[in-house]
Amino acid sequence: MTDDLLRTTFHGFEQIPLREYAERAYLDYSMYVVLDRALPFIGDGLKPVQRRIIYAMSELGLAASAKPKKSARTVGDVIGKYHPHGDSACYEALVLMAQPFSYRYPLIEGQGNFGSSDDPKSFAAMRYTESKLSPIAEVLLGELGHGTADWVPNFDGTLEEPTWMPARLPHLLLNGTTGIAVGMATDVPPHNLNEVVSACVRLLDDPDATVRDLCEHVRGPDYPTAAEIITSPGDLLAMYETGLGSVRARGVFVKEHNNIVITELPHQVSPSKIIEQIAAQMRAKKLPWLEDIRDESDHANPTRIVLVPRSNRVDADQLMGHLFATTDLEKSFRVNMNVIGLDGRPQVKNLKMLLSEWLTFRQDTVIRRLQHRLEKVERRLHLLEGLLVAFLNLDEVIRIIRSEDEPKAVLMARFSLSEEQTDYILDTRLKQLARLEEMKIRGEQDELAAERQTLISILDNKTKLKKLVKDELLTDAKKFGDARRSPLVARQAAQALDETELVASEPMTVVLSEKGWVRAAKGHDIDAATLSYRDGDSLLLAVRARSNQQVAFIDSAGRSYSTAVHTLPSARGNGEPLTGRFSPAPGSTFQALASGDNDHKFVIASSHGYGFVTRFENLTGRQKAGKALLSLGEGGTVLPPAPVANIEAARIVAITSAGHVLAFSISELPELDKGKGNKIIDIPKAKRGTEHVVAIAVVPATGKLLVQSGARTMTLAYKELEPYLGARGSRGGLLPRGWQKVDGLMVEA
Repeated sequence: MTDDLLRTTFHGFEQIPLREYAERAYLDYSMYVVLDRALPFIGDGLKPVQRRIIYAMSELGLAASAKPKKSARTVGDVIGKYHPHGDSACYEALVLMAQPFSYRYPLIEGQGNFGSSDDPKSFAAMRYTESKLSPIAEVLLGELGHGTADWVPNFDGTLEEPTWMPARLPHLLLNGTTGIAVGMATDVPPHNLNEVVSACVRLLDDPDATVRDLCEHVRGPDYPTAAEIITSPGDLLAMYETGLGSVRARGVFVKEHNNIVITELPHQVSPSKIIEQIAAQMRAKKLPWLEDIRDESDHANPTRIVLVPRSNRVDADQLMGHLFATTDLEKSFRVNMNVIGLDGRPQVKNLKMLLSEWLTFRQDTVIRRLQHRLEKVERRLHLLEGLLVAFLNLDEVIRIIRSEDEPKAVLMARFSLSEEQTDYILDTRLKQLARLEEMKIRGEQDELAAERQTLISILDNKTKLKKLVKDELLTDAKKFGDARRSPLVARQAAQALDETELVASEPMTVVLSEKGWVRAAKGHDIDAATLSYRDGDSLLLAVRARSNQQVAFIDSAGRSYSTAVHTLPSARGNGEPLTGRFSPAPGSTFQALASGDNDHKFVIASSHGYGFVTRFENLTGRQKAGKALLSLGEGGTVLPPAPVANIEAARIVAITSAGHVLAFSISELPELDKGKGNKIIDIPKAKRGTEHVVAIAVVPATGKLLVQSGARTMTLAYKELEPYLGARGSRGGLLPRGWQKVDGLMVEA
């Protein structure tokens, strides 16, 4: 079938392709969300639901001087007359405009539970609360009845509502707004009234002023809290020049004795959330500096979070710097000044565009107000002129009214009156025609004539119009303005402390079993051999460490893995398998471990007699699969890393399974990051299958070497190693008879 045939088959229905219908429906919905729900109008800075709530409250007589009424009454009027949507969403919008911690200049004054900064959505149901307009709402409503706004039918055509409010101040910048539309969003921060008015006056006096000039007045956003704004002036200027950017706010703390007291939080950050974030770090043992945290917030002190350090030696600034970086004590707010302009289109505007466009709106509003007043003045003068004619010819007027069948037409013809003047004369009471009324009429005429002349002079003179707008702005600023709440402080963004800086430095002993189970015991005087092990398992190695250090494990493939010592399980139990933390290659086993600071040096060697010196930092890495460290030949194993105490005077001692010992200066062994290394001690080719290096050690000039053979131990002082001195890579000397089967080496300082 052709499209024409389909269109004529179903009379009364329009048939269009589904693609076209879906596109049209989606675009219609998108435009509705953008224009009638999510984005504010630049003139009054309000979204439709906010505008309808304020207008409905004014119609209910809920001015600032009136007694409040139940919020349910207001919500009922709003959704029944102007905004046919959900009552809960409407009530939430009402509550938001009444919360002093959400709005910089609340438009509604609430009585009852309207939520708290700790939980803004904990407000009571609308049947319990009462509300009325706040004094500053007069700035939006004061001129509504003066012909300053266009009116449109409500959703069912039975009533009319204003399309905007004739705002006397740029409310959009004062309270800011947030909203998410289809494909776009808006985030306008609140500002200080005095600063915004000052910028408006500057722009009226100097229309060529740049955004930089205006930023001399608008120094930055001004949130309802006293948290510091730490964004640099340069970043704030860039934000106002583009209409896009971010603002960073930081909480405020003071020191009371040994405690730290947080007194201010960033906008929309609750104390309970901060306490939860800090407590979570304390439970994870990531804040060893803190002993306790208390919430002492009350009605007098809405924010008072007390941090109790473990000692008076804790650096409060360093601790708070870490908390600023890891909690919402420091928060970034997005800025996207996307609003609906006077042309009815959404656009991201910079500060000058916002203020210039609003001043255009304000001047147009003032012109409409003056013209509306001028029309009323001229109408009144016209009526008074007719009334004065009737008063001067009172007898004749009375005669015509008494004798004529159509007195209206006769009066109009006799005295050259308009129909409006004649109706006014006929409606006038006789008592108003007393002798005294002539003076009143002439006096009122003089006053109105003077007012008319003033109105005309302002309307005809742009300079006078600007002066009127400026004077009204300054008057409102004097009445409603206040001091800045959010101080502007130049600070760098906080940086979190390294994990090792947050963990207390305590002596620990890391124990590794033959089957790869690891644990950590407190103290350095632990005899790891006496600990209990799982059936079939036993001690492999133990190393002394500190709780704020890393421990590295080397597997049989020569790969190194590392983890923080303080994260290891306690030695009270059997520990945990390293394969739960790392992912070594199948068949690989853990053969060695070491611990120290990043700059500490170790000798890494294989049983084939090759090795190198390296910094401990090269053994560490957060990769679960580890990092390549030591290249092992076929059949080679990793020897326990030997810590280097003094690289200048120390001697490396290597001993083989055949009892050969070689000592040489550690300076002869190069320092590498990874690899096979250089030859440490020579093992002849003929013996490489049967002889291997048992252990290596680094002996300082003041130290002693302990050679362990079974249950016996031979002690060799630094000078007693001279018989075994030789060049690196040589065969070395042979231990005395009976000591040639060596189990291990130890160094005693």
